[in-house]
Amino acid sequence: MLPLPAFKLHQPRTLPEAVSMLHRFGPDARVIAGGTDLVPNLKHGLLAPRALVSLQHVEALRGIAQSEAALVIGAMTSLDEIASDPRVLEAAPALAHAADAVGGPHHRRMGTLGGNLCLDTRCRYYNQTYFWRAALGFCLKKDGTVCHVVAGGQKCVAAASNDTAPALIALEATIELESVRGRRLVEAKSFYTADGIRNTILEADEIVARVSVPLVSGRRSAFDKVRRRNAIDFPLLSVAARADYEASAMTSVDVVVSALAARPRRLAAAQKLHPGVSAAEASAALVQASKRECKPLENIEGDAEWRHDMVPVVVERVLSRVLRFG
Repeated sequence: MLPLPAFKLHQPRTLPEAVSMLHRFGPDARVIAGGTDLVPNLKHGLLAPRALVSLQHVEALRGIAQSEAALVIGAMTSLDEIASDPRVLEAAPALAHAADAVGGPHHRRMGTLGGNLCLDTRCRYYNQTYFWRAALGFCLKKDGTVCHVVAGGQKCVAAASNDTAPALIALEATIELESVRGRRLVEAKSFYTADGIRNTILEADEIVARVSVPLVSGRRSAFDKVRRRNAIDFPLLSVAARADYEASAMTSVDVVVSALAARPRRLAAAQKLHPGVSAAEASAALVQASKRECKPLENIEGDAEWRHDMVPVVVERVLSRVLRFG
């Protein structure tokens, strides 16, 4: 049995109370939402906060609302609720399917949208017990100075494994952050960084409050992933895509590939497609570009060369659901 470190649990009832606590406790505090990621990391000795600020009783962070312009989803809304909500399924199927693909049923009932967005990066040399990591001499991400993935590497390359992230990036979502300094809005595509140790721009005293997904007429989206077991495992590869249409002409397309590096990768080739390109031409160009642009590392389980070969396969599969052929 892996014991939890000693900490004090704080249970605010309002968002202002929660951000005030987080600010007051400083770097010794961590936010806990559903706990499906944080608790295992605590047991493995990867984190040792003196205070946990639970958001379980902050009702203002729960629920899904729809306006004429957007779906607004509270950060404490469960992944299970998002996956089954008819409004999300209709307007943002990539997000619904991504939420439905997280872990197993118990993870989705406990796990939240905000927690999944802030999921820690993963690496085969990091997500281990203290005993295992100590035997190897630790690594850049925790307690060590050596990257065991990239020889001589000076930057952590642990991989993003949060399924909702590529979906929200593809859907052009906006993330609302709260702190004692007030509110700030960040585009989902700008929320992540290439640093495997700290792969989001979230400040230590900020909380993800809610996410806005724009409602765009003529928009289609999809998500798919590869994992060892379809029941509970983290992704070996995940892909989200969306395409926008006016009448029968495609005006834009975006493809986001994740679980390869610290942040999801938007295919540069998708940004270069000219409006009105045919579905067949777009698919062929993006499938070919995906293997060229995406280079998996040996940072998570699964052979990197095989994962590389799977990138165009999954990209083509997802594009077949968002592009209009014929």
